[in-house]
Amino acid sequence: MKVAILGGDGFCGWPTVLHLSDAGHELHVIDNLSRRWIDTELGVQSLTPMDSIQERCRIWRAETGRVIHFHLLDLAEEFERLKAWLGEHRPDAIVHLAEQRAAPYSMRSDRHKVYTVRNNVNATHNLLAALVETGLDAHLVHLGTMGVYGYSSVGAPIPEGYLDVEIDTPAGKRSQEILYPTRPGSVYHMTKSLDQILFQFYAQNDGLRITDLHQGIVWGTHTEQTARHEQLVNRFDYDGDYGTVLNRFLIQAAIGHPLTVHGTGGQTRAFIHIRDSVRCIELALGDPPASGERVKIFNQMTETHRVRDLAELVARLTGARVAMLPNPRKEAAENDLVVKNDQFLALGLAPTTLEDGLLEEVVEVARRYAHRIDRTRVPALSAWTRDLASKLERDPEGRALRSVS
Repeated sequence: MKVAILGGDGFCGWPTVLHLSDAGHELHVIDNLSRRWIDTELGVQSLTPMDSIQERCRIWRAETGRVIHFHLLDLAEEFERLKAWLGEHRPDAIVHLAEQRAAPYSMRSDRHKVYTVRNNVNATHNLLAALVETGLDAHLVHLGTMGVYGYSSVGAPIPEGYLDVEIDTPAGKRSQEILYPTRPGSVYHMTKSLDQILFQFYAQNDGLRITDLHQGIVWGTHTEQTARHEQLVNRFDYDGDYGTVLNRFLIQAAIGHPLTVHGTGGQTRAFIHIRDSVRCIELALGDPPASGERVKIFNQMTETHRVRDLAELVARLTGARVAMLPNPRKEAAENDLVVKNDQFLALGLAPTTLEDGLLEEVVEVARRYAHRIDRTRVPALSAWTRDLASKLERDPEGRALRSVS
């Protein structure tokens, strides 16, 4: 297949590009490189040193003989160019990852909230409108998030996208299938909830073939492909805005920093290893809905854990100590999370879990590049409300932290 990866320079995008290229597909990366500009804005860099996207593609071709085509294009701002590109190249499938992905970054300030909505929603809607206008029958696979559902406890497993309900009518009870209700916990998660509504409309109105992947928190660094050459390494974020919780714990342990557990640590989250993330995308591409069918929704996760349990696991593995800090997020102190992921298991996914020994691999990467870590960027400082921001005053070692304003 000819596959376009939108946002193919990012944390999930780059290993997806290599995985699909290695499988023999023709790969086109479309990216505006905004994630690299955000690094500059935040004054932080990936733990792993990253070459330019052009150099990465060159190394891959030298290693494998396979060509990855890169196109610099801003989906949110360049609708006519996007439409022209789709009309010219006409990919068989499109993987949409071109959205600002960090909940803390989306809550840093009013400016970051506005940017996240403008970038994410415009990118998604521009893509859908362009597919309709070009008459392109490409399977669209979108990387969403489990976070659209929030983290409240309802006492029942979260289904894969849809919920059967009964409605009282004058004629009696009637059954109806609805989207599982969303309860986004940040502006970022809100944009992913809005994506769902856009997908439903364009699937029913224009027959677009769409798969929406509600992904858990991604951990790990290497895939089989990124490990082939040092310059193919994936990015590894450790800062308070972009670093995911398990990777952050492993980084903190590698540099002797206390493991920062916010609030009670009773928040339960869904997780998936980066190797499974790229495999799930491949499986979804191979199982498209037909035109006129409802949006296909997968829960892309493999296991759930409480944050404090993860911290204790990493502490046992590394000897690090755990520090309890105020929670910058506006969320329940404790929650349960039960999630169905039957569809990917039925398609043949063999999940990678924390028991598979890959935590040590991440610790090794963290220790190798520990000299690149800026300790002042480790604390999570972006707060959901002003009153929470005022509580984030000191790090686990008692030093004053910078203002988040």
